Amino acid sequence: MDDETRPGQVHLTDLIHRARGGRPIPTAVAHPCDHHAVRAACDAAETGLIRPILVGPMARVRDAAEAEGVDISAFETVDAPYSEASAAAAVAAVRSGQAEMLMKGSLHTDELLTAALDPALGLRTKRRLSHVYLMDVPLYSKLLLITDAAVNIAPALEEKRDIVQNSIDLAHAIGIALPNVAILSALETVTPRLPSTLDAAALCKMADRGQISGGRLDGPLAFDNAVNLAAAADKGIVSPVAGAADILVVPDLEAGNMLAKQLTFLAGAEAAGVVLGARVPVVLTSRADSDAARLASCAVAVLLARFRAAAPAVGAS
Repeated sequence: MDDETRPGQVHLTDLIHRARGGRPIPTAVAHPCDHHAVRAACDAAETGLIRPILVGPMARVRDAAEAEGVDISAFETVDAPYSEASAAAAVAAVRSGQAEMLMKGSLHTDELLTAALDPALGLRTKRRLSHVYLMDVPLYSKLLLITDAAVNIAPALEEKRDIVQNSIDLAHAIGIALPNVAILSALETVTPRLPSTLDAAALCKMADRGQISGGRLDGPLAFDNAVNLAAAADKGIVSPVAGAADILVVPDLEAGNMLAKQLTFLAGAEAAGVVLGARVPVVLTSRADSDAARLASCAVAVLLARFRAAAPAVGAS
């Protein structure tokens, strides 16, 4: 569906435009040793979003840049012999203040996050790290944030509290003042037979008690009731969140991963992604991402970095 059929819709391209024009954020790009990673760093630099600091085995990085036909001669570089060393050096660049964001190159996600989570040398805060997909879905009236589909496999209640708060903070950073947060399950009623419904009810009560702030929570809600007002009405659900969710909090990583990929490959959604809860935003890109998706992920992280600089995030150590 084109933009004309969705008046007022905020798209990922709007976030890219919004992120342009400010100070480019110094960004440590860990192990950009293939054409996808080098192209992503160059595109983000050319758009004015980031100032890349390329961290990795520089002979391989230059070979990748030459093969892709891009010029990296103006970028700062840090030589590191292999992927784990690249991750550690990129994290060290953030800790030293040389970089203000972290970006995944062609190494594995767990290699980068292992370095970021190192108790002594990493980027931990009081918050649990979590991932948020921002989905631009043609059939939905606004951006849809999905969490967590990439980092936390089977989060417990306290971890879900951080996942929810991280996503609310991101929503604020992209301009959603009071996001509607739907805690998903397979049912709309609370039952001990389905633990995700108990977690949903507890999270809503935690919001009532101020343990989660800045958003409007409801759950448990099934997916259809969270995004479709008619489906919610058919079930007799009266809620300002039902049918109007900004954020979908999934029960576990498997559910979130399947949901995000279904929206991408069957509903034509574009997706950006960022990891929250660390000292700085962490951009995770995938080989399957389009160039536009990689650029949007950088733009979201830049908006978050600038938002934090203006008002430091609660939970930062």
